[in-house]
Amino acid sequence: MSDRTNILAKLNILYILMMLFGILIVGKIVYYQFFYDKELINDALKTTRIYTSIEPIRGDIYSSDGKLLATSVAYFEAGIDLNCDAITQEVFDENIDSLALCLAQLFENKSLEEFKNEMIDARDSGSRYYRFSYNISYSDFKKMSDFPLLRLGRIKGGFVYQKTFKREKPFGELARRTIGTEASPRRVGVGLEDAYDEYLRGVEGYTVKERIPGNMWMPVEDAQYIEPKDGLDLITTIDIGLQDVAETALESQLRKHDAEYGTVVVMEVKTGKVRAIANLKKHPDGFYFEELNFAVGNATDPGSTFKLASLIVALEDGFVDPDQMVETGDGTIVYYGKKMKDSHEGGYGTISLQRVFEVSSNVGISKVIRENYIDKPTKFVDGLRKLHLDKPLGVVIKGEAVPVIHKPGDEEWSGLSLTQMSIGYELQITPLQMLAFYNAIANNGIMVKPIFAEALSYRGEIVKEFDTEVLNPQLCSQKTIAIVKPMLEGVVENGTASNIKSENYKIAGKTGTAQINYGSDSLPMQYHSSFVGYFPADEPEYSCIVSIYKPRRKGFYGNIVAGPVFKEIADKVYATNPKFHRFTSNFIVTQTIPESKNGNKSETEKVFNWLQISTNYNSMGQTQWVKPSPDGLKITYKPINYSDKTKVPNVINMGLKDAIVILESYGLHPIVEGRGKVVRQSPAPNSSFSKGDEIVITLK
Repeated sequence: MSDRTNILAKLNILYILMMLFGILIVGKIVYYQFFYDKELINDALKTTRIYTSIEPIRGDIYSSDGKLLATSVAYFEAGIDLNCDAITQEVFDENIDSLALCLAQLFENKSLEEFKNEMIDARDSGSRYYRFSYNISYSDFKKMSDFPLLRLGRIKGGFVYQKTFKREKPFGELARRTIGTEASPRRVGVGLEDAYDEYLRGVEGYTVKERIPGNMWMPVEDAQYIEPKDGLDLITTIDIGLQDVAETALESQLRKHDAEYGTVVVMEVKTGKVRAIANLKKHPDGFYFEELNFAVGNATDPGSTFKLASLIVALEDGFVDPDQMVETGDGTIVYYGKKMKDSHEGGYGTISLQRVFEVSSNVGISKVIRENYIDKPTKFVDGLRKLHLDKPLGVVIKGEAVPVIHKPGDEEWSGLSLTQMSIGYELQITPLQMLAFYNAIANNGIMVKPIFAEALSYRGEIVKEFDTEVLNPQLCSQKTIAIVKPMLEGVVENGTASNIKSENYKIAGKTGTAQINYGSDSLPMQYHSSFVGYFPADEPEYSCIVSIYKPRRKGFYGNIVAGPVFKEIADKVYATNPKFHRFTSNFIVTQTIPESKNGNKSETEKVFNWLQISTNYNSMGQTQWVKPSPDGLKITYKPINYSDKTKVPNVINMGLKDAIVILESYGLHPIVEGRGKVVRQSPAPNSSFSKGDEIVITLK
């Protein structure tokens, strides 16, 4: 009984304490609401300090040849606190006219009188912030920093500003979708910006800011400060010259054939480096633009380009050889009541399997596959899966479609499936996946993953390189590869793609013309026209696929619609790549020595060595940077010294890549304007600077 009494007593005490605590809280609220000095509260709010993050500068994105594809350009919002303690009425009256004049000359949207009257009104109303403008460029901001009052800074001149960064692409629409955009709260990231975001975004810094009148936050001088670490720069595999050719050639064909959309990918055979990738779609207003990455995400029936896979499976199983004869008759055949026909009216009669492939006979390929796999279709499908055609490539760019290859027992499988699959229907494969397959044949059976980045760098120094990744070390036997390579060459030499045959080098590949609405008798025909192959055929360096969807005029066959794009790209590569040309030993320079930019000694020497122009390279010792000067029929290098790290370096007459390497090694952040070589820089050479300062370099 006594225990129960003790428990009740303790509960009563706890209840009383809770009541007192509640009364105390209510009392505090009433006190602050009615009796506490509100001026003290306001003063406290005025001096409130917070830790806030400092945004790092996002890393730049470069092409493989050093051209800037994406960069963060600094912009400023700026204004003035006309009621700060330092701006007395006398100071205001002495400077208002000259400040208004400077602002009117810099910002043409307002007159001198408008700026002056607005600032007078702002001061008279007690405003602590009069904004000049949003999105002020770095060069305009530097000019503004020398204006009356503003040159005195925040404390003495009331100058208030905030820096932000905006992502810009110097080459505009070129490779826009592949470069992509970083993720934000309002959008999903895409492309390389998204794929390499963890490297590009850098690490935030921190500082202390305090609230000033006008409800603005400003950094506290001499407060604790953690410096942000800028993001790494991404060096892509994209060759900007080749990218330009690919996009121009693709757009020309899309316009010519009034096609809905198309894609082109150019890849190095041995490394898998994607040197160009273009994706264009027709806008309702008639122009073509980059909207989606069709090469990566658009899986459709590939059509006749898939016949290579069917042929390889039959060759690997030992069922066929290129010389065996196939009866194609009049070019028509019926399977389960469904007619299949060749594009050539009247058919080809009895021809070799090699010829079946060269002329892309649907009847011939389907008959060969059906005769050998009608009672074992699973064996055929398993053969396709061994070729890695049922698996995504796992590329870094988000949105890769998963390929679809049906098998017996699937709901979609029917009596027609075997013959339809043999010629590239009832399948879904992306252009990039098909290119990787053909690239493996060019690479003697080694399938490599397409890659879009070569390296990451920080202030000009390589910190990480991306190596070639092998997906399958031996896609099929060397015997089969030795058989199909001449067949692919035959398509261009004697077959459906003879219109893109070159007299200077050999092309190997396959045309494709797939009916998008195949099997429908009620809808008008729409087509997917393609060509995929590699060049030079004897020593493959590059592979390429061109896919154009829904051409509406001037033909629809792959050789007519897609083939010319492939040919234009291949011709450009062949004409501009020195490794494809042999110079005679008696090559003589008959013209003046070409002009050369200042730059890296070893890289410059490579150019003159290829041109067979002699230099004093061997006498230059360890000098890294040189100025080439013509000296008769030879070049004399003069060293450029960058040992003084206390003054702004001179990068005038340099290319962008070398200029950026040097400036970033000094701790400067380059802002690039224009293309070509550096013709102007601000700050000027030999000026004083602080680490992290921005420098504007103008190229022409």
